[in-house]
Amino acid sequence: MDLIVIKNLIKTYATGDTSFNALDGVSLNIKHGEFVAIMGASGSGKSTFMNMLGCLDKPTSGSYFLDGIDVSKMSMDELSAIRNRKLGFVFQGFNLISRTSALENVEMPMIYKGIEPEERIKRAKAALKIVGLEKRESHMPNQMSGGQQQRVAIASAIVNDAPIILADEPTGNLDTKTSIEVMEFFVKLNAVANKTIILVTHEPDIAEYCKRIVRFKDGQIISDEKNSYQKGLDSLDKVNSEGIL
Repeated sequence: MDLIVIKNLIKTYATGDTSFNALDGVSLNIKHGEFVAIMGASGSGKSTFMNMLGCLDKPTSGSYFLDGIDVSKMSMDELSAIRNRKLGFVFQGFNLISRTSALENVEMPMIYKGIEPEERIKRAKAALKIVGLEKRESHMPNQMSGGQQQRVAIASAIVNDAPIILADEPTGNLDTKTSIEVMEFFVKLNAVANKTIILVTHEPDIAEYCKRIVRFKDGQIISDEKNSYQKGLDSLDKVNSEGIL
C-alpha cells in the first residue's frame, strides 16, 4: 500500500475579488521508503504542496490519504496529532531554540507527545548519536556550525520514529561542502533506516541525491521522473568517522 495517496488536490486562495489555485488538481502517490525531491520555481506550488503534506494546511478540495488515513477532512487539532505521530520536519533555518542545548532541542518533539523525562533523555541521546553529535549534547546552537545545527534538527525529526521526513530547503543556509555532508546523511537515513524522505529544493544538484524528482509549475505537476543517477550512494560504503548510521 502506498504511504501517501493524493488525488486531484486543489488549494484556492482569495485576494480581494479574485482567486487563484496555488494547487490545481495535483495527484501523486509515494511509497514507503521513497526519497522524493519536489522542485519548481517560486510560485510554482511546491511550498503549498509541502504544507499540505505536512498537515499544516487543508486543501480546498481533493483527498490526501496518509498511511491509509484520510487527513484532508480532519480538524486542525486532529492534524496536529497526526503530525506528532507520522511526520518529522527539517527546515532551511534549522528552527532550533537558541537558549537550549542540542539535547534539549531534540527533546522538544517528545514533550509535545507527553513522553516522560527519563525516556526523553534516553531517546534524545540516541538520536544525537545517530547524527554523530553525541559529544555536542550540551552545546548551544551558537556553539555549533551550520551543518551541526542542521544535524540537530534532523535528530529532532527522527526522535519520535516518524515514518516520513519532510525537508524544506534543508541546505539553503549551508555552504557547498556542508550541503554535501547533509545530503549524504539523508541518503543514509533513507537507505539504512528506510525513512521516507520528501525534500523541497530549487537546486538541481541537491535534487540529484533523491531517487525521484517531481517538478511543479503553475500549481500542477509537469514531470515525475525516476532518478537513475542518484548521487551520494558511494557514501553508504564509507566508514563515517563520526559514527553516523
